[in-house]
Amino acid sequence: MKHLFLYSSILLAFSMVSCKKFLSTTPTDFLTPDAYYNSESKVMSALAGVYQPLGSSALYGDALFFTLGTGTDESFRAVASATTGVWVYNYDYTEPAVNNLWSQLYAGIERANLLIANINVAPMDETKRKAILGEALFMRGYYYFLLVSNFGDVPLQITPTSSPKNISRPRTPAKEVYAQIIQDMQTAEGNVYTSTELGYSSRISKTTIAGILARVCLTMAGYPLLDNSKYAEALKWASKVKASGEHSLITQAVAPDGDNNSGFSQVFVNEMQDKYDVRETMWEAEEKGNRADGYVANGRVGNDIGIGYTAANYADSGYCYGTIRITERLYKLYGKGDLRKNWAIGAFSYTAAGARTYFADNKIYDRAAAKWRRTYETLTPKDKNYNGANFPLLRYADVLLMLAEAENQVNGPTAVAYDAINMVRRRGYGLPVTAASADADLTPGLGKQAFQQAIQDERSRELCFEAMRRADLIRWGIFIPTMKAVAAEFKAYNGTYAYGANAGNNVSERNVLYPIPSSEMTVNKAAVQNPGW
Repeated sequence: MKHLFLYSSILLAFSMVSCKKFLSTTPTDFLTPDAYYNSESKVMSALAGVYQPLGSSALYGDALFFTLGTGTDESFRAVASATTGVWVYNYDYTEPAVNNLWSQLYAGIERANLLIANINVAPMDETKRKAILGEALFMRGYYYFLLVSNFGDVPLQITPTSSPKNISRPRTPAKEVYAQIIQDMQTAEGNVYTSTELGYSSRISKTTIAGILARVCLTMAGYPLLDNSKYAEALKWASKVKASGEHSLITQAVAPDGDNNSGFSQVFVNEMQDKYDVRETMWEAEEKGNRADGYVANGRVGNDIGIGYTAANYADSGYCYGTIRITERLYKLYGKGDLRKNWAIGAFSYTAAGARTYFADNKIYDRAAAKWRRTYETLTPKDKNYNGANFPLLRYADVLLMLAEAENQVNGPTAVAYDAINMVRRRGYGLPVTAASADADLTPGLGKQAFQQAIQDERSRELCFEAMRRADLIRWGIFIPTMKAVAAEFKAYNGTYAYGANAGNNVSERNVLYPIPSSEMTVNKAAVQNPGW
């Protein structure tokens, strides 16, 4: 189920503002801004174009959970010959994934700037106009957040590009970029619809903005900015989401089976079946179709990451390369009775005939990152490499964990902090989220540092493979020592997957930031490269 927002606008938006062209599209390069933005439908198409980079292969359609998201303490790429690339921290500033990330983020920013500049052109309902403006402001802020958190200082531009000759822009200090992000998002939060009013999660709501603001503030509070005042801001925004009453954890599987047996697994089944549930999945990167319907707005969730199935007959199970495997560290984080373990981590592999072969207990590194399973796709025929499964950008479980972390940093491990993390843990054990549990609840009486460690572990259990771990490790200031420890664990294993140590062995201080890509360095004469690159 895709909302009318994308159904009505995706073709027009993609034809005008994306490299994904349709053969039936009439060229529109001659349109002036006044002509392009002169109706509500065109403004909605422009808004869809602002959102479009989120689901592209450069972002959440593939790279952010695959190429750029692998190589943490949660996962590694099980390809022995892959000795170069981002996943093993052996690459340079020409790396395509880094270049594509940069260019798509700035493409989204340019589209947002154009829409903001022309928001008053079309005659339309003022409430709708205000909401669209808010969404464009937020998306500009979000794209800048991905840029500054991954690249450090970046060129800041909040007006449309006036000429293709104006391409030499100095890098703006990260602190100033963050200030613009906060300003854009706070302004947007007062303009957009509520989650309840929207009823779907491909567009931004008030609580989504509050949740992302909590994430931005936690990032600013951590390394490298170390602005401790932002912990209180993060607490304010995360608490606002909780107080709204609009969100809750999914606690039951809709149609339980041997695999999908909890609310946790249902979150990802919903995504594979293209179903919205805004209670928990507050914001998603939108994908659509199976490439048999004329649409190419597809992603690779379950294909580049999932339980491997590479037989010629993949109609039922769905083709999956299955090369993203889990680390021993992640495997051992889950306690006895935690239902998330056998969903997030594949307990079996497929034979060529599609039968399951379950792993022995000591076969840890054979297990795939398994949150997204193509067996649950309902749209057929299944394309070999693409599907319409959305990718989660913000879940309520993440908001609760951010609330617990911020509360602990501001006030210590209070009852508020314990309640937030325990709700997530109880759901993981298949228990009522509001009732105390001796099996699921975190050990009472922890100190501030021990509680912080518990948060770090819980974020991995709950949010593994959701394109956040590297950023978390960096803001906590533990990225490099953690990766070195993972390398030592692979070395101690000294088996078939000993090459899994490559990422940790190669990582160094320069990998805290991506390099300014070659595509930018070549044309922007004011650009200065990041240290070590």
